[in-house]
Amino acid sequence: MADWTEIKIKINADDIDKASDIASMAVPYGIYIEDYRTLEEETLEIANIDIIDEDLLAKDRTVGFVHIYISPEENYNEAISFLRERFTAEGIEHSIEHSACRNEDWENNWKEYFKPMKIGERLLIRPLWIDDYDADGRAVLSIEPGLAFGSGTHNTTRLCLKTLENYVKGGEKVLDCGCGSGILSVASLLFGAESAVGVDIDALAVKTARENGETNGFTEPKYKVLQGNLVDKVTGKFDVVVANIVADIIILFTSQVGEFMNDDAVFITSGIIAPREEEVASAFEANGFEIIERHEDGGWLCFVCKKK
Repeated sequence: MADWTEIKIKINADDIDKASDIASMAVPYGIYIEDYRTLEEETLEIANIDIIDEDLLAKDRTVGFVHIYISPEENYNEAISFLRERFTAEGIEHSIEHSACRNEDWENNWKEYFKPMKIGERLLIRPLWIDDYDADGRAVLSIEPGLAFGSGTHNTTRLCLKTLENYVKGGEKVLDCGCGSGILSVASLLFGAESAVGVDIDALAVKTARENGETNGFTEPKYKVLQGNLVDKVTGKFDVVVANIVADIIILFTSQVGEFMNDDAVFITSGIIAPREEEVASAFEANGFEIIERHEDGGWLCFVCKKK
């Protein structure tokens, strides 16, 4: 059996929460965190401080580590590239190392944490290996978690899905920029969109999005997935544009997206951490957008905008 890859990320302790959120975007299973900031306080709740191992007490409280695991079928270099890009964009100082690890049970054991998941009022996300579920009248999106970012578990994906269900009622043309697994564009089609275009710069994401589209019954011309940088390969105009990416890319995209939007179109953005809100809002204003909705979940923000 081929080895899995462990990726170990070292960050400043104050960035642990933000870094672990980003790491879970790279792979939503197989993550654990070393955080020693409150070691004594937490231990005293259950035992005497004297019984803590001396090596543990000697741990540096100013740094933390996030560990994630990449299956042999996936390219760990792509995950590392993704992490570096996101951490840099969010101003998180970091170092990354990787090593091979073997655990014959791990490949299947992580699946026990994924169950059919209701999102909003209209959607049920079903991992492909689960056949026994009650859709309860919801549209069912079948997906293989972990192949590319976007399985419904992360705050930003849930925010976008809940928002999309309010703006995709039937007949819309949808553009999903930075589509990852394709979960947002496929969900839009399940909600009744006439067509959807997904775009991602990463070849693995494009492959995965196409496969997820096929799994749910959507192929070209109804569902098209392009490999490109933002809108460099996109043509036409859309009724809904969604971008679940980092703040810096959203700021850049905001200057380009208007020409691809119909007059009454909505621009839905997420992947924005709360400290970047003012910068993103300023970019909307500077490029002729007004914010009509703001949603927050776990420190992550989602905006709905329209052209003024």
